[in-house]
Amino acid sequence: MLKRWLLLASAILVIPGTASAASNDMFRGKTITYIVATTAGGGYDTYGRMIARYMPKYLPGARIIVRNVPGAGNIIGANAIYTARPDGTTIGMFNTGLIYNQLIGSAGMNFDIAKFTWLGKAATEARAVVLSTNSGIKSFDDMLKARDVKFATSGIGTASYFDTRILADALKLNIQVVNNFSGNTGELSMRRGEVVGQIGTVESLEQFVKGGGGFYALEISGSQAKLPGVPNVTQYAKDERAKKLVALVQAMSELGRLQAAPPGVPAETLAVLRTAMEQTIKDPGFVADSEKLNLPIDFLPGDVVTEKVKAALMQPADVVTALKAVAGS
Repeated sequence: MLKRWLLLASAILVIPGTASAASNDMFRGKTITYIVATTAGGGYDTYGRMIARYMPKYLPGARIIVRNVPGAGNIIGANAIYTARPDGTTIGMFNTGLIYNQLIGSAGMNFDIAKFTWLGKAATEARAVVLSTNSGIKSFDDMLKARDVKFATSGIGTASYFDTRILADALKLNIQVVNNFSGNTGELSMRRGEVVGQIGTVESLEQFVKGGGGFYALEISGSQAKLPGVPNVTQYAKDERAKKLVALVQAMSELGRLQAAPPGVPAETLAVLRTAMEQTIKDPGFVADSEKLNLPIDFLPGDVVTEKVKAALMQPADVVTALKAVAGS
């Protein structure tokens, strides 16, 4: 009996979809490139650099470097991840707006989002409409009566751009969309009175609101509602078309900070990367740093993300048609 126990204890059992102690060593001496599909300094870049800092702890002997590959609304960076060798040495992150882009068939996308190898997701990005406190508009109902109100968005093709266009259409907002704001330049423009509002994540706008620069006028979240006393978007979606478009935006908010690798990563390598990613994002130091930087953490594993991404891409024809019309407006 003792001999049998010793033999079992010394054996290495590899269960499909999990990482063994032996396989966890497969990246020793290798350099992993983490591609961030945005410029340096923003939220995506911050997440990427935190992951690059903590992940080697769970991939013994590996070195992770961050490479910023911005352009074309994250398409260039996503292309770089997708076309890399599927050996686990290239991973990265891009904006969920690319799901919208794939639905409408945007040019320049040399990838199928459904075929990425998903390692997990780091956050939930609950959305909200924030209005400037110096705009003279006191509520979302007041804004519905206003004319030609200027809203800041990120570059064309990003989640910020699509969210704003979609909700403007669904809720019949009389707004003028001003593109190509990055980082906190939208908030600065609101303080200067150049734009009245923007649609963004609750966490990214929280400090601006706490500082008195703006207020949450409308919550766009679904099941993850977190703004007590703030009206929810669902009460303003009056017809079926509007309700479907709002539901699409709400679904996108569940897929924040997606962690991707190229298609075709071998099963054992994938198991190691997924385990390391989960350990990284749940690492106490990582969590503490994210709290200091006001970065939300809401992890989901790669297999769950895979199914959610596929579901997001399976939109009915009328929603896709509406999305194309919104994007072209």
